[in-house]
Amino acid sequence: MNSFKFNRLPGGLGPVIDRKDHSFLYFGGTAYLGMPQNVLFRDYYIEGLKLYGVNNGTSRNNNVQLGIYDEAEQVAASRFGAAASLITSSGYLAAQLAVRHFADWGHVIYAPATHPALWLHGNPQVSGSFGYWSRHVVEVINQSQTDRFVLISNSMNNLFPEVYDFNFLSAIKPGKEVLLLVDDSHGLGVLNEGRGSFCALPQLPHVKVLVMASMAKALGVDAGIILGDLPLVAMLKQSNVFLGASPPAAAGLYAFIKSEMLYTMELQRLKELCCYFSDGLGAQKTAFAAIKGFPVYLSEDQNLGQMLKAQSVLISSFAYPDQHGETLNRIVLSSWHREQHLDLLLNRIRAGE
Repeated sequence: MNSFKFNRLPGGLGPVIDRKDHSFLYFGGTAYLGMPQNVLFRDYYIEGLKLYGVNNGTSRNNNVQLGIYDEAEQVAASRFGAAASLITSSGYLAAQLAVRHFADWGHVIYAPATHPALWLHGNPQVSGSFGYWSRHVVEVINQSQTDRFVLISNSMNNLFPEVYDFNFLSAIKPGKEVLLLVDDSHGLGVLNEGRGSFCALPQLPHVKVLVMASMAKALGVDAGIILGDLPLVAMLKQSNVFLGASPPAAAGLYAFIKSEMLYTMELQRLKELCCYFSDGLGAQKTAFAAIKGFPVYLSEDQNLGQMLKAQSVLISSFAYPDQHGETLNRIVLSSWHREQHLDLLLNRIRAGE
């Protein structure tokens, strides 16, 4: 069974992957709310295609504009608890737009394990845990002669599940100015009742915050987003990158606008599945690292991926941090799963004891 290849699949991903005459249960990816296979979401998307066509190749600086882009940005800001938002064609572009635009605003300090979309000049190579880094960075800022700092971080670590605590910002001297840039690609739509990390970050007078994210994960839309205060977002909207780049397909944003209740329903479904799986693990729960409310379970068993593959179950399994590293085996749940899928997975896990 290890000879099976899964890099040229003829169809989309879902809870079951068919490969020739063999079916595999699939517990990987980032479609946490199951949008790629959600019938109602696809119906909204098709409605959007009929209204707006397949794509919109004009820039946001064009003299002829579709109104849905401003509408989607207003809806997103309200839905995720920000004063303003900006939507781009991808999460990578959103992150690069923010990081490169504000890199000269102050002294840049990277947190550990930041996503490559946040990098300016290659991997910043920051070692240690986030907790150690946060304590250290407070000392560095408070003792520095510099007054302005740009802190760049993920909102969480989805590989080794951990939601980062940013309350350390309150220990920074009020005389210092801090701009916090946070990638929330894995939290948006899932954490904090789907509102993501922006609403949960500390509100401090000497700290400004921008949150960037891919909308292609939980939300199922091929687009990127930046959330923040109106002056910062307005500044980015005047940048050449934003004005000159083509926006995402309007059909996807139409589906995003229409799907508020659908996202809520699928998130509730995902929470129920997480509880069901966690309860089903029983005593084996201690063999997995997980965050309450986040559907990723990291196994301590480096052989789990191969063992499950031999039993027609595919999970996220790859070497980290490179091809010479240890294998990370992660079970990822999605709201497209059903209890019978989890029962089969749990039985396979128990069989491998």
